[in-house]
Amino acid sequence: MGKILTRMGDGSPVELSPAELRQDLEDGSADAADRGNVPGLDEEDFRYLVELFTRRDRFVGVDVGNEVVLTYDGAALKFKRHCLFEERLHVLTLYEKMFGADTVELGHVDYSYKPVKPIVNYEQGTLEMGLLTTHSPLIYGAMPNLGLYTRPDGPCPNPMELLPQGKIKEARAAYEDMVEEAVRDIVFVVGSMYESGADGFNLDTVGASGDADVLASFLALEKLRAKYPDIAVEVGMAGEFVLGMHGELEYGGKRLAGLYPHQQVGLAEKAGAVIFGPVVNTNTDQTIPWNLARTVVFTRACSKASSIPVHANMGMGVGAVPVTDFPPVDVLSRASKALVELCGLDGL
Repeated sequence: MGKILTRMGDGSPVELSPAELRQDLEDGSADAADRGNVPGLDEEDFRYLVELFTRRDRFVGVDVGNEVVLTYDGAALKFKRHCLFEERLHVLTLYEKMFGADTVELGHVDYSYKPVKPIVNYEQGTLEMGLLTTHSPLIYGAMPNLGLYTRPDGPCPNPMELLPQGKIKEARAAYEDMVEEAVRDIVFVVGSMYESGADGFNLDTVGASGDADVLASFLALEKLRAKYPDIAVEVGMAGEFVLGMHGELEYGGKRLAGLYPHQQVGLAEKAGAVIFGPVVNTNTDQTIPWNLARTVVFTRACSKASSIPVHANMGMGVGAVPVTDFPPVDVLSRASKALVELCGLDGL
């Protein structure tokens, strides 16, 4: 067997020998197993992944019968990111009718709940038009984004300014105030869009501001579930473990800081999530085989621990996908196939 062409985590091409490929797979598996204290890959898994990366196909797919549902975050905004300035409802129809999307998602260009709150009546009208022009389940999505609640744009002191000054108590108090503000905004916006007919909701990039961000999301979910018992909310995480920016926040009797996907999913379910999107970050200094082995270990542990559907996050920089605007299809398709077939996922 000759050299195997694959990629680094930044998308650049690299050639590996069969021995180097196997070593990268073993090292990635060991790294995730050690960090998450979960089982690593077994010999059958390694054989599967070696065969996957040594195939000469440019594009690979799951076997017939293994297809899964796809959900999307910021679907209506991605065309704008690449200088295609179609109106949002037009983009939703493109996703549905041209791309064959299983679901479509509407979101505002700011894609955070705080800036949507003052214009929610306009978003309600847009959503209602979207419901009339699409057939797929229409989800409304945005981020908790606690960073927007710090001064000068928000009401709370900035913990990132307080911490370097040694004001730990004040920084923690600021995070706690931010949680209260975010919960109110999330409940208001999601409730308004639910009453306008949205089929579901996406709390996206949960944990981007650390454990306070996660707590705000879970508390908001609790309130929404109590008011709207049949509401469908997907929780998509921001990183593979929860950053302890506050460090002492708890939910359901568990400290949030440091939790990995298999520990996060139970709390998300307890809060009221119906779909969970785990994240495993891509390391640009390592190969995609290393990253994929690592991603499979974390994601499979999450899937096994979950009793709700798991839709693994896959995109630029997560899910063993290279950190590039346009992910190369050779490694993207291999990562997708492996996660579905080795992790028992319900979707991507």
